[in-house]
Amino acid sequence: MSYTVNGRELETDDQGYLLEADFDDAVVPVIAAAENITLSEDHWKVVRYLRDEYREHGHTPNFRNMLKGLADILPGCDSKSLYDLFPVGPAKQACKVAGLPQPLGKGGY
Repeated sequence: MSYTVNGRELETDDQGYLLEADFDDAVVPVIAAAENITLSEDHWKVVRYLRDEYREHGHTPNFRNMLKGLADILPGCDSKSLYDLFPVGPAKQACKVAGLPQPLGKGGY
């Protein structure tokens, strides 16, 4: 599987995660469409947060830390609202939509 964005072919693993992070905003709507997600401003806030975390730490947070980190960015954010945005699982599906590699393990920081 792969995604084509602005004429570039982006390679993925067998689950559709990019093999290499891509921070081009044009990637997000392409992957979101493949995941049947209609993007809202809240989706973009989560995407920006995860991209920042990935750049800073080299990986994304686990779900619990993701909730904590998003508290200031999305006031009133709770697990239900994140599942409303990313129904397959916020910690994983949001990373996929953000153009990041698949999060590994249950750990995180």
